[in-house]
Amino acid sequence: MVSADSISTIPDGTSSFVPLAGSDIPSAICFRTAWEPSIQPGTILDEAFSALSSAYQGKIGFYVVDAEECPDLSDFFCIEIVPTFVLLRADGTTVQEKVEGIPEVDVLTRAVTSLVTSVPAPAAPTASDHKPDDLETRLTDLVGSSTVMLFMKGSPKAPRCGFSRQAIEMLDKASLAYGTFDILSNEEVRQGLKKFSDWPTYPQLYVNGELMGGVDIIKEMNEGGNLAQELGVEAVPAQESLQERLSKLVRRSRVILFMKGVPSAPKCGFSRQVVEILEGLVEGNRRVPYDTFNILEDEEVRQGLKTFSDWPTYPQLYVDGELLGGIDIIREMKESGDLDYLLDF
Repeated sequence: MVSADSISTIPDGTSSFVPLAGSDIPSAICFRTAWEPSIQPGTILDEAFSALSSAYQGKIGFYVVDAEECPDLSDFFCIEIVPTFVLLRADGTTVQEKVEGIPEVDVLTRAVTSLVTSVPAPAAPTASDHKPDDLETRLTDLVGSSTVMLFMKGSPKAPRCGFSRQAIEMLDKASLAYGTFDILSNEEVRQGLKKFSDWPTYPQLYVNGELMGGVDIIKEMNEGGNLAQELGVEAVPAQESLQERLSKLVRRSRVILFMKGVPSAPKCGFSRQVVEILEGLVEGNRRVPYDTFNILEDEEVRQGLKTFSDWPTYPQLYVDGELLGGIDIIREMKESGDLDYLLDF
């Protein structure tokens, strides 16, 4: 990790965030790109981030990262647009707040300041507070509330961490019926379940009230190709309706691009590049007609299409219902002339 003044640059290709050695302070990470103008050197937003890094040096670790050059890291923190400022607590993993888009300077300042000024006060005891025995009873009921039960950060449609998202993807791909509990919504359950299960991290997967493990265990069980069998449960046709929907979507138009954002306002550089390529396919006064679908507006389609196409990233371009590929393939076909031929140009 390269450090310049009070801001450290996360190297291209980094897949997981690790604070600087010996750092036990909160972190503020700025996800940016080379093409987004609002956060380039010398801009108001860049100068504000630099000023905050100087003001809170030693109290908060400040980092910048190219979102497109670190796709795994961007995916882990669910980065949808740039710039995005991810504010982490001192544990280096818990997201306190995400500031997305182009915020006002005072909004960014308040969010960063809250990392050092907002110390949670202990909750006042109430008559409804759970005693240890009551909490254990509640946890026993919770882990057995569904045959397959996942304790995660966020919800299936909006996971709040990369590991929870991976667990959901594996359960969905295995066509399992399951229940979930958002541990971010209840601190008592979040802390109590760690002791109850003797498992310190999340997500946690239970089957018939018994702990199976976390995401690494789920991955190992999934390697055989039959997660349902490994868990000892029945698979259900939970994805049939989604499969039908996706099959219709990819055939909605002869040429359809699944992208982040819309052609007039792409939300990532790769989507912008594909739009530019398609817009550049012109012969005389005729431009290639194409349709688009904004995957940021439909989480079900966004996650389901990855499995449907066996293609993990976006954008995805389909022609006559068949996947053509992503940005690299489209760029290669454009350079070779194959794209013009395929689209009858």
